[in-house]
Amino acid sequence: MTRTRYSTVAIVLHWLIAAAIIFQVILAWRMDGRTPQGFALIQLHKSVGISILLLSLARLAWRLTHRPPPLPAGMATLERWLARVAHIGLYVIMIGMPITGWIMVSTSRIQVPTLLFGAIPWPHFPGLAHLVGPAKTAWNSFGQTGHEVLAWGAYVLIALHVAGALKHQLFSRDEPVLAHMAPGANPGRWFDPRLIAIAVVALGVAAAAQTIRPVAQASKPLPPPPVVEVAAAQAPMAPAPAVVDISAATPAAEAPVEASAWKVNQGSTLGFTTTWGGQAIEGRFDRWTADIRFSPEALDKSKVSVSINLASAVTGDGQRDESLRGGDWFDTANHAKATFTASKFEKAGTDRYIALGQLTLRGVSRPARLPFRLQIEGDKARVSGVTNLDRTAFGVGQGEWTKTDQIPADVKVNVNLTATRR
Repeated sequence: MTRTRYSTVAIVLHWLIAAAIIFQVILAWRMDGRTPQGFALIQLHKSVGISILLLSLARLAWRLTHRPPPLPAGMATLERWLARVAHIGLYVIMIGMPITGWIMVSTSRIQVPTLLFGAIPWPHFPGLAHLVGPAKTAWNSFGQTGHEVLAWGAYVLIALHVAGALKHQLFSRDEPVLAHMAPGANPGRWFDPRLIAIAVVALGVAAAAQTIRPVAQASKPLPPPPVVEVAAAQAPMAPAPAVVDISAATPAAEAPVEASAWKVNQGSTLGFTTTWGGQAIEGRFDRWTADIRFSPEALDKSKVSVSINLASAVTGDGQRDESLRGGDWFDTANHAKATFTASKFEKAGTDRYIALGQLTLRGVSRPARLPFRLQIEGDKARVSGVTNLDRTAFGVGQGEWTKTDQIPADVKVNVNLTATRR
């Protein structure tokens, strides 16, 4: 018996893939990764793309193991040839586009992890994520070029596929092609209920893709800071007491005041705040060391040296944290640490001081000042300070991120620590 329609599984997979492709095309037109909303759209685009890949592989496997219905006997040879070319081409595109997109993501300068629909981890393309140098660049270029070429091919083949289906449905009463995928459709009927339903659903999917506003993933509350790595200098050994002749007429000279060495206590934080598209972002560095010698009575002998592990930046969003380590931001592969050193201090009021020093970040050194408040009770000290830094002066934010319309140039840095005199 000659089959007059595809199997139910094939039909369901066909229409699911068709709806996903329409949705995906509209999303691609809307994407702009420079905004939180645009970044969320990119993540959704990646999720839909992987879904299309999995559905297409399932559809291909089903097609290879289940014979499709034959084309109408009256179809012209050219139409048969075009139909076969379109079907093969569509399989290449439905599988090739997600794969080339996957390659692009896996070889990007910024290794952003993929979470399907914000919940299911998806790995990078096998063997590509850890490439470096020209090899990684070449694969990324291949993925990008292939993705663009296949996108233009998709427009052509989809238009050809739809035009062919409509031609047979509207003008060829003896060639029931649409009925293969929409059982019961009557060729020659312009207002066939199934044809109308297909058009309505397609418009609905397009409208949904145009209006959907995926919520940018909210930052999770930062966990308690880990134990701070401290490299505080040891206090110098006290000299042996001098032998004093109490009969001498000249009084002993007063011993000079030395700067005290301090050990930073657990719970101390080095943080930063900024905004992205108006959305507040709060972050923190979890690994940093501090070498502190300071006394209010010996400002001229005080000095501070702080070393910050840039890869330890956390903002409550794993994808964003991974981006910060990339070449556009901290570039931790080439600049693992930032340092701040200060050997000049000014008194600015009661319990208030200003540290004047130098900050080195991404290989760029600039003068930096940190106003702070200091309260000392016995051998315990509490410090709080806030300063603003221009990220663009240090090259933090490359490419499209050199613009400051979405993420401002000024970043607020805050220090809150307690310390114990050593």
